[in-house]
Amino acid sequence: MIEPYYHSENSDFVLYHGNTLELLPHVDISFDMVFADPPYFLSTGNGRVDVNGQYIKFDKGQWDRVRSRKEKDCFNMGWLEPCTRLLKHSGTIWICGTYHNIFSVEKCLDELGFKIINIIVWQKPDPPVTLSDKRFNFSTEYLIWATRRDCKDYTFNQDVMKAVNGGVYMPDVWKLSAASAWEKLQGKHPTQKPLRLLYRAILASTNIGDCILDPFAGSSTTGIAANLTGRTFVGIDENKSFLDLGIRRRVFIEDKDRFSEMKQRMEEDPEQVTVLVNHARPELKAKMMQTGICYVRIGDSKGSVLVTYGFERMQYVLLHTNGEDCHLFRLHSKGTFKIWSKATLEEFGFHPEHAPYYAIFQFDNTKELPFPKTPRLKQKINTYRARIRPLEDFFEE
Repeated sequence: MIEPYYHSENSDFVLYHGNTLELLPHVDISFDMVFADPPYFLSTGNGRVDVNGQYIKFDKGQWDRVRSRKEKDCFNMGWLEPCTRLLKHSGTIWICGTYHNIFSVEKCLDELGFKIINIIVWQKPDPPVTLSDKRFNFSTEYLIWATRRDCKDYTFNQDVMKAVNGGVYMPDVWKLSAASAWEKLQGKHPTQKPLRLLYRAILASTNIGDCILDPFAGSSTTGIAANLTGRTFVGIDENKSFLDLGIRRRVFIEDKDRFSEMKQRMEEDPEQVTVLVNHARPELKAKMMQTGICYVRIGDSKGSVLVTYGFERMQYVLLHTNGEDCHLFRLHSKGTFKIWSKATLEEFGFHPEHAPYYAIFQFDNTKELPFPKTPRLKQKINTYRARIRPLEDFFEE
């Protein structure tokens, strides 16, 4: 048995250092899911390209160099065969790719007796500019989701995926941004996948306590997503610096507060509309509704709004008094606010007393929006703090 390069205290996160083709035959664990982000074979070796007079580096290294079809097939069969051997009969495998490698992967899966369940299209709303004036801009990658040809009892948590997708069936096109800055606090990987992508794949095809293998672990995004969702993880990579980055990421979430924050961010739907929920005394609330102006003080104090993730998707304001008598309006401008002084607010007939400056949210006060349910807003001191809530909290049955 090979010795791990690293394992967490309870062994729910294990990393091996070395060539995955050489190490996989020595692994003796059965896995519920395999998630693989193999080389796409994109790099030409030139190292950089001239785009509008600027040299942009795009070469990722020897491991990603362009290969012939025969070489691709040989490589992909080399890691897929032992991965499928380690996969439980009811398990599934996810494989990332573009047109450069995905056809080779499909050919190998077919030869190994696997069937494709879905091909997920990962649509990036913020793709980099394609380094060519002879092609459409590349804005998608693909994920093959497959299982054994004779398997009918593989895991698919359809109800969970519907819940993630606002109560309707999850489509096979996932619009998700690339890995964000909050995912790269411990360092960067050249092909790092976003946690939200792994979150959906893991949530769809595994259950709590299941074990996941990633034969090309990289910065261990698969492992972080696995642990944040209560799954265990085994990863392999031949680059020590990438493994060390994965270890730093895993150690980072050992802190309970960090774990909770990362999990919350990962679970967020980037398309989800949010609502600013703000308490105001009856007379102040009436004035806000008359003027179409909602304001909160600036600073970390009672009544302040915290500009945090979800803020950029805010399209509504809900005014309430002590958690009751709620009124919902649409903001004039999504995810934005103005900064006004106390004196400016006084010009509109308000009488602010607690701060010299305020965040201003202007809304359409000509049309109050009905909503079928009011979530519990009475939460001790948090009742009186401005908060950001998902719109679905007020509309789902």
